[in-house]
Amino acid sequence: MKNHKLFKTNLVISIVLIIGFVLTAVFSYRANYQASLDRIEQVSSLTSEGIYYRLTTMFAKPVNISLTMAHDSLLAEHLQKEGDNPDPAGYIDTTRTYLETYRKKYGFDSVFLVSTATGNYYNFDGLDRVLTREDPENEWYYRLLDDDSEYTINIDNDEVKGADNDITVFVNCKVQDTDGTVLGVVGVGIRIDYLKELLAGYENKYGIEASLVSSDGYIQISTTYTGYEHKDWFEVYGQENIREQILGWKKDRSNLELWSSSDLSSIERSYIVTRYIPELSWSLIIEQNTGRLAREIHRQVCLTGFILAAVILIVLIVITTVIKNFNRQITELMEERQAVFKRATEELYDNIYEFNITRNCYVGKRTEEYFESLGAKGFPYDEGLRVIAEKQIKEEYREGYVKTFSPQNVMREYDQGNNHLRYDFMITQDGRDYYWMRIDAYVFYSAEDDSLHMFTYRKNIDEERKREIQALTDGMTGFLTRTSAERFISSSLSENPGERYAFFIFDIDNFKQANDCFGHVFGDLCIRRFTEIIRDHFRKNDILGRIGGDEFAAFIQVPDESWVNKKAEELSAALNTVCISGEARWEMSASIGVAISPEDGTDFDTLYQNADGALYQTKQRGKNGFTVRH
Repeated sequence: MKNHKLFKTNLVISIVLIIGFVLTAVFSYRANYQASLDRIEQVSSLTSEGIYYRLTTMFAKPVNISLTMAHDSLLAEHLQKEGDNPDPAGYIDTTRTYLETYRKKYGFDSVFLVSTATGNYYNFDGLDRVLTREDPENEWYYRLLDDDSEYTINIDNDEVKGADNDITVFVNCKVQDTDGTVLGVVGVGIRIDYLKELLAGYENKYGIEASLVSSDGYIQISTTYTGYEHKDWFEVYGQENIREQILGWKKDRSNLELWSSSDLSSIERSYIVTRYIPELSWSLIIEQNTGRLAREIHRQVCLTGFILAAVILIVLIVITTVIKNFNRQITELMEERQAVFKRATEELYDNIYEFNITRNCYVGKRTEEYFESLGAKGFPYDEGLRVIAEKQIKEEYREGYVKTFSPQNVMREYDQGNNHLRYDFMITQDGRDYYWMRIDAYVFYSAEDDSLHMFTYRKNIDEERKREIQALTDGMTGFLTRTSAERFISSSLSENPGERYAFFIFDIDNFKQANDCFGHVFGDLCIRRFTEIIRDHFRKNDILGRIGGDEFAAFIQVPDESWVNKKAEELSAALNTVCISGEARWEMSASIGVAISPEDGTDFDTLYQNADGALYQTKQRGKNGFTVRH
């Protein structure tokens, strides 16, 4: 009953909140829409001013530089010498150097010079082509010669070799003699992409459409069209009714601002802002359509209403459950955090080092001193990691150590939600004696430098590992149990694929005689003596296991097969001995079978079967010997 009432109460609250939101949305829609229209007017006006000043600034340099070259008396003298020059190649090279100097100094995409005497078109690469009236691509040049203007701006494809016909804005200036004779045309070019990027930046940020339109209404530059495509702005945007107003506005110090329609109920109106740019003889037109705004507001209202209604309903339905579980969750969270903090602080008694994973470097004096002591001073963190591995880490653990704590793996684990890495390995300080070490690494994001950091805590776990090994060993011989031996051998094979290993199986010949003749106590003594001899012939960290009552195994890394044969021969001779205890005396020997990885297998079961097969061959030959599988 209580739950039913609680549900009804929550449902009523949900309905009331939803109705309240809907009513608020309806009443606020008109106010928001009007406010948005006011914002459109302000944004469009300010955007026009911003683009205008950016454009005039952008074109000031190419216009000034073109005029500077056009009034260069040395350039005029140079053009006058073109026809009489005895060294045409030298003349071209001098022209190329002059144009290349301006291009590099001011960063233009194109710098050119045309001689009226010859029609030669020079650019920063030398003589590019000869202009003729028959080529329609040269119309801009001859139109300028026939015009009284000191300079013109036109948009065209750049026909210079290597320019890939990229659409370019050219500033063209006449070079005249002292008597007014036109000697040539000089100018610079800016790729249209720069201007498109400028307009696109404003469009993406403010949701407007910006265009540069010529005096006849054709789009010269926009993010969609260029003057090369001959698109009429008024046709493209459906604004024929305001053509005369826009094109007739020639005031360069103020904007013309108007709505394309006076119908306030229409959602498909556009707010137009135009500014005349006398330096270009173009008009900047900013257009923002209210239809997009109205549809977006409507969509957002509907979407927000749906989401809020759903969220409110869900929250109210589950709120009682959340309250009941809140205290329990808080308690568990605090206990978890305390446990993590306790585990981290318990590591503080050993070495702690800090690294900036994002920037691949050491952090803190202590960390730097440690890496410096091992010859990794000034190295990036990942390179220093490999230096540590080479100098201190036992060979079979090096790759795993580097792989675990490499910047790439740390960032990958953190992205997957894991901020704790751990790796156990064997390390040495003197280059001879190795002991077990554990590194716990905690990864966290630092807002201070916007980077991923990692603390590493080092802990000596040699005694812990020894106790673990004792728990995994046979009490009589100290050898690993069969299960433990299999696990360690399989681990070595998987961690070091391709390495050469030898798998030895030892069987005490006729061991039942020792038990039958002298008793099990004597038999146990013989087993201990047998394993002592085996242990004396292997290294401390080689894997030795008891895999049966009187059957033993050894797994070691070997250089080659000849070494294995020699080792098996030594072991066979050493195990051929006499076991003595008081009056009891028994001649002891061993049959040995050996398999070599990877030739005879790359997993425990396969190696065991092949070594056991070699052991069987030894027994078939009369025991007391060895067989290395081929």
